[in-house]
Amino acid sequence: MTSQDDLFHPVIELPEATRRARYDRLVGLDDMKLRLRKEAALLADPRRLQAWAANHHGRDVAALNLFTDRAPLFVFAGDVGSGKSALAESFGCDLSDYLNLPVYLYRLKLATRGSGLVGEMTSLIGDAFTHMHDAGRRATGAHGVRSVQILVVDEADALVQSRAAQQMHHEDRAGVDAFLAGIDGLAGAQVPVIVVLCTNRVGALDPALMRRAAATFTFTRPDDYQRHAVLTQALQGLDIGSGTINKLVELTGPSIDRPGYTYSDLTQRLVPAAVFHAFPDRPVRDDDLLALAEELQPTPVFTEER
Repeated sequence: MTSQDDLFHPVIELPEATRRARYDRLVGLDDMKLRLRKEAALLADPRRLQAWAANHHGRDVAALNLFTDRAPLFVFAGDVGSGKSALAESFGCDLSDYLNLPVYLYRLKLATRGSGLVGEMTSLIGDAFTHMHDAGRRATGAHGVRSVQILVVDEADALVQSRAAQQMHHEDRAGVDAFLAGIDGLAGAQVPVIVVLCTNRVGALDPALMRRAAATFTFTRPDDYQRHAVLTQALQGLDIGSGTINKLVELTGPSIDRPGYTYSDLTQRLVPAAVFHAFPDRPVRDDDLLALAEELQPTPVFTEER
């Protein structure tokens, strides 16, 4: 079987400072974060749902049977820079706090696609799911769940593209079959493993995979409220006036000739550019931010045809 190091990037135990800070910076997503926490907690530890039913209903609840065979699969879909990967790799910090358990973050290497040799991709994907299944079994004991494993697959459309695509190679089709088999093997296995697929091209994912997803989270560019929250947090300590932040919210929103800023446009381009502009001779000024907001072009909208 292929070694863990060949299949995954280094495994990270959560909570961890860098990813907790990343999670906290994703402001304006409170509803999504709450839903994700609930969905993930029930998939990782189904006994919590049984305890809830006993506590609040005091009898057998037929609806619980509907949760038994749910696949532990989330799809994070949305435009470039909308926070998909950042949340996928950091929500385990919140889940760890909620469950009071360690969470281990696995990130699948794109090399898992293999070199195109017949059977190679199928074998690599199968080995990846075997590793995850074994890790899940080790994390489950007589006294319940001891830890949770999260597997993140970024650029998922490169791995599980729809088998209906005419140009799809036989080996790629076999790889999708192997991925579906891996997900089916986890469904109902009662192991604390959650798989998260991130994609800019949700329409390219295989329909059978989408049908198996316990939940699909759709990420969009931040609205006025969310941009205000992001900018307020990012500009703390720089003595930027509230009126300037309001103007920045307006300048970074969508207009007739361009889309609005993405989360990463705000936090990785606009604010850092203002700091670099002022460093090392003077403080950041309101005018710096306003000028840059008018000058910088937001990330183009990603389309399925790209």
